[in-house]
Amino acid sequence: MGKRLTYQILIGLVLGLVVGIALNLSIGDGSPAATARLTEIAGYFSIVTTLFLRLIKMIIAPLVFSTLVVGIAHMGDTQALGRVGFRAVSWFIGASLVSLSLGLLLVNLFQPGVGLGIPIPPAEAASGVDRAAFNLKDFITHIVPASMIDAMAKNEILQIVVFSIFVGVGITAVGERAAPLVRGVDGLAQVMLQVTNYVMRFAPFAVFAAVAGTLAERGPAILGSLAYFMGTFYVGMAILWALLIGVCFLIVGARTGLLVRYIREPLILAFSTASSEAAYPRTLEALDRFGVPPRIASFVLPLGYSFNLDGSMIYMTFATMFIAQAYGIELSVAQQITMLLVLMVTSKGVAGVPRASLVVIAATLAFFDIPEAGLLLILAVDHFLDMGRSATNVVGNAVASAVVAKWEGQLDVLEPADIDPLPAPSGHGPAVDRDSFRE
Repeated sequence: MGKRLTYQILIGLVLGLVVGIALNLSIGDGSPAATARLTEIAGYFSIVTTLFLRLIKMIIAPLVFSTLVVGIAHMGDTQALGRVGFRAVSWFIGASLVSLSLGLLLVNLFQPGVGLGIPIPPAEAASGVDRAAFNLKDFITHIVPASMIDAMAKNEILQIVVFSIFVGVGITAVGERAAPLVRGVDGLAQVMLQVTNYVMRFAPFAVFAAVAGTLAERGPAILGSLAYFMGTFYVGMAILWALLIGVCFLIVGARTGLLVRYIREPLILAFSTASSEAAYPRTLEALDRFGVPPRIASFVLPLGYSFNLDGSMIYMTFATMFIAQAYGIELSVAQQITMLLVLMVTSKGVAGVPRASLVVIAATLAFFDIPEAGLLLILAVDHFLDMGRSATNVVGNAVASAVVAKWEGQLDVLEPADIDPLPAPSGHGPAVDRDSFRE
């Protein structure tokens, strides 16, 4: 059903486009009553999407905890853990610099903010984005959970990772006496992967509802006014994909050509729902099938979701400079390099912050005295840009996991790209490789 589910998600995406545009064109006439009606309809569609995302969030915390603890336990020693962590962070820093620099380079090349044919919001207008949602002090202290229960309840992935590392290292230190606990947590991981298979059956409906609701409310016309800005940004993401996959090819080898095939389902899911979090369970499973050992994937992938948001980072430099161009503000090369370094630090603290990219952009605009009201220019199309950002985040973290596994010399044998990862309808087919966590 893996391949069939991919097609079903694509069908849901196309149907959502058709239905959303049809509703907007048939009901929307520009009047307040029509606008209110479309907003109401979009609200009904959002019920389905919200339920699906809540189902995904329901399994994220126990899945991250169980797979990460078992992965660390099977590494065997803290030296291996430190080595994997160092290599992962090194890749994250390099990928972050490439993403931010590429956004800065392309926005200066394409100049999407120059000569906009739409009204510019007054500089004093409020954007509605809370800049206080992020600061360095809160980020550093927020890394360590005050309560693991609270961290799981709020799906604070970074805090869950920190706690899981302590538990995994503790299990390694205790040794054989912790073997029953390892078996129990391993069983929890397998159960959560099975629950993931059940939840993913609702993905096509969620994709349809998300796309239909968004286009019904906002209509295709909103895309036209900022088409050049959106188009050049998507060109930038395509280049970033090519760079990431190209470097992966140099390190991992010819099998990189199959990586996109393995992650096509989580890619489509992340793009259509504008949520890379929704793709996490399937990305973990796809990496296992690609040959990344679970003990590495379950460690690198959660870290990537906190520190390696490549799609979000290219957007931060691109959008910030776009707003500066729209207001006719010229930034020197030194100022732009400073902006890159500022974003390099602040982008690492946004995991779990609502509308995270916009929050960091708002703080950066204030730092360089660029009107925060410029965010109003991109808010209307931010959802459509977030679709691309989410998919790019999945690509970046999948590549990072594959590269680290190669550096460790632990890429396993490939599994067929089109195997069925879901249980057979009768319930007798294997849901996942039960021995994959027992290497």
